[in-house]
Amino acid sequence: MTLQVRLTHRFAGFDLDVAFDAPPGLTVLFGPSGSGKTTIVNAVAGLLRPDAGRIAVDDWVLTDSALRRHLPPHRRRLGYVFQEGRLFPHLSVRQNLLYGRWFAPRDATAPDLDRVVQMLGIGPLLARRPGTLSGGERSRVAIGRALLAAPRLILADEPLAALDEARKAEILPYFERLRDEAGVPILYVSHSSAEVARLATTVVALRAGRVAAIGPPAQVLGDAGAVGADTASVLTAQVAGHDADGLTRLQTGAGPVFVARLDAPPGTHVRLRVGARDVILSRDRPQGLSALNILAGRIAAITAEEGPNAQVVLTVGPDTLTARLTRRSVAGMGLAPGQPCHAILKTVAVAAGDIGALRAVPPAT
Repeated sequence: MTLQVRLTHRFAGFDLDVAFDAPPGLTVLFGPSGSGKTTIVNAVAGLLRPDAGRIAVDDWVLTDSALRRHLPPHRRRLGYVFQEGRLFPHLSVRQNLLYGRWFAPRDATAPDLDRVVQMLGIGPLLARRPGTLSGGERSRVAIGRALLAAPRLILADEPLAALDEARKAEILPYFERLRDEAGVPILYVSHSSAEVARLATTVVALRAGRVAAIGPPAQVLGDAGAVGADTASVLTAQVAGHDADGLTRLQTGAGPVFVARLDAPPGTHVRLRVGARDVILSRDRPQGLSALNILAGRIAAITAEEGPNAQVVLTVGPDTLTARLTRRSVAGMGLAPGQPCHAILKTVAVAAGDIGALRAVPPAT
């Protein structure tokens, strides 16, 4: 199933004009505050009637201003995951999950409760009340409730924004599983490039109510015109092994990358986000450095930015890696497209939250 969105809407001092498709998988609406992300989600949910536009999941039309069609929210078959979870405090976890089934049409095939419980690792929580759960546990229950409504589309409006880093680390693997196993499009709002790199199959970058770029995470996050100063690269890798000193070896197409130990078995395919500011370049392979991660590549492009900086894009195996340098450094090193070059990454620059499974590994329950 594919979600098609064509919207125009005017507020006082803000105009929204967007058009994009969200294919199966997880599509992230990415951009700064005020770029239109939540407005789009509200329009898809039926909470906002746009001035003009069309919203459809395949041939099932939710909104069409030309036809004066606007389904109310309760008829849209959406699963909505909020920041706060919004569970019923007087019901147990099991009762909160089963409440989602009230919204599933009688002819719809809802997921099996046991399968949802196993996927989200919430079996031990079923008899508990929401007030006794952690933020990450409440988020998992909210995801389960949304799935059991047999939705044709799942909306998640910055679902991790209210969680601390430990709770985010707890819940991210479950969103990976949701992406890989739910079988319905997921529209996910975020302003975190780490979440984008880890979760997204498609990214819609928004700027001032317009689509600045759309595509896979590696393409969009590397586009300074779309994401501004938060440019990053997304490398694909495979877990090669875990070393005795607490590091995990990831094998990329350009060589090994060492990161803090991952809870993933060898053979797991992952992708990792590397911020452009965390990359140092050297014409020759450096010697005597403390940095463990040195990837050989070739300069593909150099783009001057506003101010003193420039972006240097390297081809490293099947991927590209972007470094942000000063233009003075580019000139002083004599860098030019086509030259061989080495990228140096600090081990600590790639945090656990920047690494995600391409096909989610079942989290421990």
